[in-house]
Formats: sequence, structure tokens, C-alpha cells
Amino acid sequence: MSIQTRSGTRQLHRSLTRKVHAGWIIFIAAFLLMLVGVEAIDTTRPTTASRQLLIGGFGMLCAILVAFIPQKRFRQASWWLYVFSLFLLLFLLIPGVPDSIVHPRNGARRWINLGFIDMQPSELAKIAFVFAMAVHLRFKIHYRRFKGLLLALIVAIPPMFLILIEPDLGTAMLFLPALLAMLIAAGAKYRHLVAISLLAFVVAGSMYPILQPHQKGRIHALIAQVQGDDRFEQSIGYQGARAKMLIGAGQATGVGKELAVELLEANHLPEEHNDMIFAALSLRWGFWGAIGTWSLYLLLGIGGISAAVGCKDPFPRLVAVGLTAMILSQMVVNTAMTLGLAPITGLTLPFVSAGGSSLVITWLMVGILFGIAMRRDPRMTREGFQFSN
Repeated sequence: MSIQTRSGTRQLHRSLTRKVHAGWIIFIAAFLLMLVGVEAIDTTRPTTASRQLLIGGFGMLCAILVAFIPQKRFRQASWWLYVFSLFLLLFLLIPGVPDSIVHPRNGARRWINLGFIDMQPSELAKIAFVFAMAVHLRFKIHYRRFKGLLLALIVAIPPMFLILIEPDLGTAMLFLPALLAMLIAAGAKYRHLVAISLLAFVVAGSMYPILQPHQKGRIHALIAQVQGDDRFEQSIGYQGARAKMLIGAGQATGVGKELAVELLEANHLPEEHNDMIFAALSLRWGFWGAIGTWSLYLLLGIGGISAAVGCKDPFPRLVAVGLTAMILSQMVVNTAMTLGLAPITGLTLPFVSAGGSSLVITWLMVGILFGIAMRRDPRMTREGFQFSN
């Protein structure tokens, strides 16, 4: 093959970049959500708000760097990253690991101390899972046959199981909606989707016996609350009851910063800067503040789906769908548990809740989505996905 021919082939496979794309929508929405979070955290913990801004700035820098990594590098590293994330999840559960490295918090073993920051392997597992699924589902033989879809579900089970026994029910719940969204985007047959969904619900239900007593208690408290039974409000249901009361106190336009500080101190809402940040946000800015926050997530979702629609190449398209589904699913679960519509699971609100590795990893997701939206498909690429019964 001549040098000229090889050069022409490389040009056909080369992805071009564009200046105007959906990635900017994603980035701006994420940045505004982070600012909302910093201000909401400042309502109750000013020093934590400063730290949040610092970590968020580091996360944004990481996002910019990740955006320029070629997609083929992610594809090549996908299964290695998946295996590495499983190793880290297993490491958390190994007996005898010094507390200085894996320090349990409230009975949960979720973090590895890296000195300058505590890393949460379950956050890395989200990205690893999406990459692995995108590599698997990019082939028609996998997304058009039930056997290939069943293998996808089997790949989802190990990280879900390991995260569940940390215990971290909230994060474990996110893998199934992300998987379902990717199967739909891949073009799986509808009858196969129904079968896989039923199997997923069976798998999720079968994990109930391994839940910790406090996790089961929160489910029971939610059921009692729906039935109008308030006997758990001073015990396992205390946090949920306080959160709903403070959200109601915010009414339509909120009570402002000074009164919000007083009400949060007087009512002692546990984890008001973290898992329950949506309650603090709604108290300060009211119903319209909550609507504004949800609107920013909707904007981010529109940007993520737009980035996916702009791809014919299956790998980045599926990655965009999977990461967007992860972020939006986490938002839905967090706000639902704060509003008393789902059991409290300890899941944070993306970009808004106080966090370390969780905030950085979510910004990495933004960087990956930005990179996908920024690149045009090569001229020699696969056709788009097919949809049929």
C-alpha cells in the first residue's frame, strides 16, 4: 500500500472536532448545578462549601483533560477498567485491611484512603460498567440476540452485588436503569427487553435477604409512612420525616438563608449537606428552587442524549446514553428518597451534594460526554442502530 493510500485511509477513519456541540449544554448545566450545591451547602456548613468548590474545580480540570482522550483508548481499556473496579470493590471487603486504608463509616466499607482524598470504588465502577457494556453491545450479535443480552445482565450483577454488601443500596440500584437505557439505545428487540427487565427485577428482589437490618428498616418505614403510620418517625424514619417537614416549610419561594440556617439547626436533619441536600435546597429556595434544579438536570439530559444521537459509531453512542442514564437515575433516586417516595439509601445528589471522589467522578462523566459530543463521526463508520420487534 502506498504512503498516499495509507494517508487517505487514515483521513477516512479520523474523527474531526467541532466548536459548537451539545457538550457545552452538559458542561454549563453541570457547572450551574455545582454552584447551586456550593450555595446550598454554605447554608449549613460554610467550610464544607469551600472544600466543595475546590474539589469541583479539580473535577472540572479532570473533565477537560478527559475530553481530549480518543474514544478508541476508552474502548481498548474498557474490560481492563471493569476488572480493576471489581478488584477495588473486593479489596474493600477483605478482612484485616488496616483502618487507615479502609475506614468503615457508620458500618459501611465504601472508601479507600488515598491520603489527599477518600476514593469510592463504586463511583469508578459506574464508568467501568458503562464502558464494558458499550463494548459488548456494539455488536449486532449481542444486542439482537437474547443470549447476548443475558450476558449483559450477568456482567451487571458482580458490581451490583459487591456494592450492595458494602452496604450501598442506592448506588447498586443505578446499574439496572443504565443497562436498560443502553439496551434500548443499542436496538435490542422489544420482547427481549421485556424478558431482561423481568429478570432484572427478579435479581433485584432476590437481593433483599442480604440487605442490612437498617436498610430493611428504611423500606419498612417507607411502607408505614405511605400507610399513614408514624411509629417510625422517631427512629429509623426520623431522617425522612425531618426532610419532608423542612421541604414543606420552604413552600413556594423558600425562607431565605438566615431562616434556613436556624430551621436546619433547630430540627437537626442528619446529612443535610450530603444525602439530604435537596431538603436544604428546597427549604432555602422553595418549590421554584427545586423546579429550577430539576430543570438543570433536564438540560443536562438533553445534552447527553443529543451527544448520543449525533453518533453513528456504536461505542461512544452507548457510552453517552449509559452515563446520562447514570446521572439522571441518581438524581431521581435521591430526590425521591428526600420527598418520601423511595427508601433512604444514602445516595448523593450529583454535583450538588458534598463529596470528594463522587464529585470528581461525576465531572469525569461530563468530560467523557463532552468529548463524545465534540467529535464528528469518521466517514468510515458503522450504520446507526435498528429498532424492531
